[in-house]
Amino acid sequence: MINKIIINNFLKKNKLKDPWDIVNLFEVRMAKFTGSKYAVTVDCCTHALFLSLKYLNRKKKITIPENTYISILSALKMAGYKFITKKIIWEGSYKLNPLPIYDSATKFSKNMYVKNSYTCLSFHHRKHLPIGRGGMILTNSIKAYRWFKKARYCGRSTNISYHKDNFKIPGWQMYMTPEQAFIGLKLLNKYKNKHPNKASYKDYKSIKKYIKFYK
Repeated sequence: MINKIIINNFLKKNKLKDPWDIVNLFEVRMAKFTGSKYAVTVDCCTHALFLSLKYLNRKKKITIPENTYISILSALKMAGYKFITKKIIWEGSYKLNPLPIYDSATKFSKNMYVKNSYTCLSFHHRKHLPIGRGGMILTNSIKAYRWFKKARYCGRSTNISYHKDNFKIPGWQMYMTPEQAFIGLKLLNKYKNKHPNKASYKDYKSIKKYIKFYK
């Protein structure tokens, strides 16, 4: 458990003023490592995918692999999309076709960002940066970046007090805590440029029979 003293010492050492600055620092360093212009932390990869889907808000039928993790169905359902599954061979990452959204929960390496996409990462304890829980959206769009920053925090701004903030977009409780970001920074500092993908279509059973729950 990371206590307040550790966080305060880190803030002082790095000349940061607020715990949220730790989250911002993690995002900046992740963007630089992955090759994207911007990175936005969230509490899990499923919510990274959900927010990407909500941001684009294109009511197209999405095609996903039949063999993947079941939470993708939840993200699509919550975001209001229709979808189909197909037998798709993938390793580390796959596209939510035809949208430029990539589920890269099991891939993490230097300059991995797919240009002009919304690449979603996972920091689950079985993934490359095992924070325990957490996710991220990589993007080159400043407009999307600003929307994600507020949408993941109930529509709020992290640098404005609740009573003074004027909410202009809907939001969700999907943010990463400074404590998680602190762990992420420590792990990223030790991370090598490239690691093998954590999984492929071979590592997941078919989700086809579970689609009935998400229609």
